[in-house]
Amino acid sequence: MSHNADKSFELIKSAHERQRLAHAFLITGSIGSGKEQLASRIISLVNGSTDTGGMDLFGEPTEEKILPLDEHENGWVRIIRPRSKSRQISIEDIRDLEHTLQLAAPSGETKVGVIVDADRMNEKAGNAFLKTLEEPPDRTVLMLLTTKPQRLLPTILSRCVQVNLLGGRSLDLDGGEELVAALNQAAKKGFGNPVTALHLKAVFSNFLVTKKSEVEAAAKAAAKEESAAYKDATDGIWLKSREEFHDAAAQADYLDARSRYLDVILAWLADVIRIKNNAGGLDFPDSAPLLKTLADSESILKISQRLESLERLRQTLETNASEQLALEVGFLKTFG
Repeated sequence: MSHNADKSFELIKSAHERQRLAHAFLITGSIGSGKEQLASRIISLVNGSTDTGGMDLFGEPTEEKILPLDEHENGWVRIIRPRSKSRQISIEDIRDLEHTLQLAAPSGETKVGVIVDADRMNEKAGNAFLKTLEEPPDRTVLMLLTTKPQRLLPTILSRCVQVNLLGGRSLDLDGGEELVAALNQAAKKGFGNPVTALHLKAVFSNFLVTKKSEVEAAAKAAAKEESAAYKDATDGIWLKSREEFHDAAAQADYLDARSRYLDVILAWLADVIRIKNNAGGLDFPDSAPLLKTLADSESILKISQRLESLERLRQTLETNASEQLALEVGFLKTFG
């Protein structure tokens, strides 16, 4: 389930209090969704330094103090970022992290490894980190932060608890506004029939076709530009590898857009629940009148089931399942 950073922290804090905290988290979300702030709060939590705020002299609540992520770095906390000119995380970075995690920390301290922009791990680094995930040292918490989880090895994804953050970059951008308009149009007719579900699936698929064309065209243009600039200064093998790099980047950008479009629908359905509960903080306040009609016609249980179906669709799309078949089944279960 996708949540904002505050709700995600409360769930993680609850697991920690019940001594059920996972040893590895994959924290994903758009730029500005609060990934680093959440990681900072988790570090403070596991090492007993959380300042959740209190009361000032006038009895007013004070805000929780959240340190910048890099200020946590010490002998037992390592923050790994892509720092080289290639913007890659190398196997040497991972080995350095592994060395720290193998050390014996003082009593009461938890060893923490945070990899920012984890999708920047090269193949050797990813395989090396996988070994740490499979056999984590005692009293260790690992966190991977990324906007592009699709670029990570599937074996890494499967060994982490995934925390997908909502918010950040406006949901209205990059086709989000048009997608919400289509959802609003469908809401006028009400959900619960396959015709509406398949219409929304067709709209969603059209967005994906457009996005795929855009990212593939951009990748071809980038590869062509590099070929023109370096064809006389390097061999064909390097140029071929760069072409493969741009193709992989285009695929990752496409999958990131697909995930983001699903976030738009999740946020839209979550607004229905907020209206049902008379809560504020709507992601799409302009849609409130239509959402109110939908909220009046559906129970909390039914809306929650639709959200769960959409989350299951996201999980299915992260496997090798046929995209179009997964979308058709997922949209029928969510809106049919």
